[in-house]
Amino acid sequence: MLIGICGGICSGKKTVAQYLVDHHGFKHLYLEPPSQDTSQSTPSSTTTTSSSSDQKQQPLPLTHPSQPYTFPTVESLLDFVTKRWRSRFVTTNIHNESILDLLSRRPFFILVSVDSPLVIRHRRFQAQPHRLDLTLEQFVAQSDAHLYDPTTGLQPLISRASVRLLNTSESLAHLYATLGKIDLANPERLRPSWDSYFMSLASLAAQRSNCMKRRVGCVLVGREKRVISTGYNGTPRGLRNCAEGGCTRCNEANSSGVGLSTCLCIHAEENALLEAGRERIRDGAVLYCDTCPCLTCSIKICQVGISEVVYSQGYSMDTDTAAVFREAGVKLRQFSPPPNGLIHLERLDN
Repeated sequence: MLIGICGGICSGKKTVAQYLVDHHGFKHLYLEPPSQDTSQSTPSSTTTTSSSSDQKQQPLPLTHPSQPYTFPTVESLLDFVTKRWRSRFVTTNIHNESILDLLSRRPFFILVSVDSPLVIRHRRFQAQPHRLDLTLEQFVAQSDAHLYDPTTGLQPLISRASVRLLNTSESLAHLYATLGKIDLANPERLRPSWDSYFMSLASLAAQRSNCMKRRVGCVLVGREKRVISTGYNGTPRGLRNCAEGGCTRCNEANSSGVGLSTCLCIHAEENALLEAGRERIRDGAVLYCDTCPCLTCSIKICQVGISEVVYSQGYSMDTDTAAVFREAGVKLRQFSPPPNGLIHLERLDN
């Protein structure tokens, strides 16, 4: 695993990297800036054999007392990590998008960004030893150049991070404690588990929903982890889309459970079952849905022989649905993948 960390000035990216080193056995890798000429300082392998005196030389890490793993190029860093991909590495030296493009091709890489409110970052800057005496206005100008300079700004990198940490911690102990709650080194962030994978497909299917009340997506999976069908909720084929006024009940914004007999929308689970057909559903089939099925859908799920239902978000009928599945012998469980996107570390205290 290789975790790349980027962020604004004094956002805490080096502190997060050090946390990974101290508490999760990561090794910190360093990358020379692209503009720096390392031709004179880069040691290279001189190992030869009698049958290959002109063996191609491979760049090795530069050695510094405080930075033992420093590489002249991103290619040499990647070569080093690839041969040791089961180990854990972290770097904060992602200088531009070209470097990020190369790193992102590898299945062992994930990008994390760290950000903090500007006033907090300035306060941290002021507390640093040997700091420059910058006013808040001067610090803002420096920060803006660091992030938004059209040539060297790092905001394009930050926007591509899979995990975005908002760090408002006032102490190292508090930051480390909150970082311990998000399982940053979880390997599922690199390669999703089957649950994460199929739940992501269900969430993607939900984006096609045209129902005005709620977006729901569903994926029906066979025993061999193969997708049988997908579904999302909305009005039937040939009818005007709900989002275009096709379902009066949904467009009148009735509360949950009101006017269901007049609703023209087919649920995501129903669409997935209709698409599959009874003959394609075998023992061991699993239904993934980003929202827990309603009572009406649950009895249809039992009827076609689904073995397990996995959902992400709760619904108002969860208790009734669970009772139906329990009686029919259908396993029901909730799955929540490791949190990605924006994570406010301070909120983890609650």
